[in-house]
Amino acid sequence: MATRRLLRPFAVLAAMLGAVLAHAQTPPAAPRPAPAMQLRATPPPPATPASREALLDRVVAVVNDEAITQYEVAEQRRTVLMQMREAKVSPPAPDVLDRQVLERLITERALLQFAKETGVRVDDTAVERTVQRIAQENKLSPDEFRKVLERENMPYAKYREDIRREITLQRLREREVESRVGASDAEVDQFLATSAAREGGDVEYLLSHILVTVPEQASPEQVAARQQRAVTALQQVKTGGDFAQVAASFSDAQDALTGGNLGWRSAARLPTVFVEVVRGLEKGGVSNVLRSPAGFHIVRLVDVRDRNAPTIVDQTRVRHILIRVSETVSDADAKVRIDRVKDRLDSGAKFEDMARVNSEDGSAAKGGELGWVNPGDTVPEFEQAMNRLALGETSGPVRTQFGWHVIKVEERRRQDVTKDRQREQARTAIRQRKADEQFQEFVRQTRDRAYVEYKADDR
Repeated sequence: MATRRLLRPFAVLAAMLGAVLAHAQTPPAAPRPAPAMQLRATPPPPATPASREALLDRVVAVVNDEAITQYEVAEQRRTVLMQMREAKVSPPAPDVLDRQVLERLITERALLQFAKETGVRVDDTAVERTVQRIAQENKLSPDEFRKVLERENMPYAKYREDIRREITLQRLREREVESRVGASDAEVDQFLATSAAREGGDVEYLLSHILVTVPEQASPEQVAARQQRAVTALQQVKTGGDFAQVAASFSDAQDALTGGNLGWRSAARLPTVFVEVVRGLEKGGVSNVLRSPAGFHIVRLVDVRDRNAPTIVDQTRVRHILIRVSETVSDADAKVRIDRVKDRLDSGAKFEDMARVNSEDGSAAKGGELGWVNPGDTVPEFEQAMNRLALGETSGPVRTQFGWHVIKVEERRRQDVTKDRQREQARTAIRQRKADEQFQEFVRQTRDRAYVEYKADDR
């Protein structure tokens, strides 16, 4: 069931990060004075025998002014183990698994606190709309979707809050990183002109990795100890150990508990230290220990695929008017505004003029002109509404994650977009690589700034 992919913990966090410092394996920094606030622990679990309840409610760590309880760790461990079974990844030793889960909870909590302090908000409407979309993608009605969650022992209210956290983290990444990174035409030209692009620009690699991080300002002894940890992991792999299980036991990356899977990546999306090494590997091959500013890496090449086939697509030249939904503009207010725009259009107003005055995105100055759009360039709700329109027809209000749109189709054509696709793929890959690296650093800094106190096991 595809729904399971959204039941795992840290889903967005793991997808967004290539690596995050794992502080469990290195001595924590000297604690700052605790904030003069009462700890906010998560709600207690359902009533159980007194001894078990005391165990589950035990505070295992404090992140700034919030407590993480043993109950939270146990719940996340349960979900992680379910996912690892589905992925056929053998779990590490229980103490290692608990440490991995706790460190990810700490990192996630620090990020969510930063998001809240800096104004990132996700309202109930956005959460419910996302849940509905997930149900639709899994071809389930709302009632059927709830039953699937029940079978997974996932209360619907908890699932909604998990989704809220994931949306929050995604918005945080978009604001702090993705909105600030770009790829210039010169960077794209340089990439396409390199031998890497000529020989493998459309080649993608399916990779798994192990990362042993090195903290900032680490002593030579700490660096040597971390390097030895990576060497030990490599020895286990080279002597027949399952790579996924070794990753789950040794890696500090957020994807460790899923076997270190990095997914499909083009050369432009690979860290520089990986590129030449990966090209020299056979399928199934494993690199030696590699060094980067983040720490020590081991990379496994799972598969390779070629994307050099010509690309001919049906394109649509389209305009739109967008009224955004935000913290200050509710969904209902935005809908009222887009309805007024549609009424004016139906009364004969020119689409271009209405877009210049009303639209709230970069296309407003061009009369809402988005140019020639390829399949997949826009979010599904927009594309589906656009595809239903005849030439010259204007849609009714269309809701997407960005707000409310009115769409007008100007022209359609079939086009060979191979060169355009190559440039766009190069641009996207360059931006993604920059975003991955910058967000990794942002997460590390956010985690380092947080006051974290580990509570001794007093059972």
